[in-house]
Amino acid sequence: MDTVDVTSVDDLVRTWFRANAGKLLWLLIVLIVAWVADRVLRRVLRKVLDNSQIPSASIFINLMRVVVWCAAATMVLQPVFGINPTTLVTALGVGGVALSLGLKDTIANVIGGFGLMLGHVIQPGDPVTIQGVTGTVVDITWRHSMIETRAGDRMVIPNSILNTASLTKLTASNESMTTIPFTVKGGSDPDEVGRDMTTRVQHGAADVMRPENPPIVKFTGFSPYGMEGQILLFAREGVLLSTVKDRAARAIADADYLVRDGGASE
Repeated sequence: MDTVDVTSVDDLVRTWFRANAGKLLWLLIVLIVAWVADRVLRRVLRKVLDNSQIPSASIFINLMRVVVWCAAATMVLQPVFGINPTTLVTALGVGGVALSLGLKDTIANVIGGFGLMLGHVIQPGDPVTIQGVTGTVVDITWRHSMIETRAGDRMVIPNSILNTASLTKLTASNESMTTIPFTVKGGSDPDEVGRDMTTRVQHGAADVMRPENPPIVKFTGFSPYGMEGQILLFAREGVLLSTVKDRAARAIADADYLVRDGGASE
């Protein structure tokens, strides 16, 4: 009895494979072609975007991949699964309203992403400030944009929010700038103080500052304790702003013209 059952199952399997061999072969061919096309077109498109004025981000790569796999699915629906693509499109159209309501946030993010990229609002590599957070745009995907701060933290922001939030594009020097406030004793020569501070900071923090942007000493006003001002510092790429401030503060800490301890002079 067992032998008969096993034989019957084997016969059924062989019969099914003989009957559907053409469909399975077509499905396999389409999948292989789609997979190869996906990989090849992904590389080609990335090179084209890198060599053009069009911003290179994964949102365009993802769009191409969706088109490739949708085309592959259309080619196998009728021959393999017996589903008429027109009928499927009609069914999707009937349920489109409910689907759009359920995916309204995703749709808003996708549209927002294309608006950001095609409008050249931001591109990967741009230094930006968004809602008080400063960093560099790493990538723009279907749903969100990724901003990396100097500390290495990555902030993920939905594209729909980026289209409505306060966003500031920065130059490389502005993104790297930080300041140290100071007060010098009354009667000090501003020119001498400025030269001395610049020399001290350059000697003490040259390896963490941008060589093309030397420190700048500015005097901003007066207080009961003396002249007030600030040192503008520009950090190298990958260096924390707090590191530059620490090095510069240490460099001028022993200057005898500085007012310390809330205004108490030495």
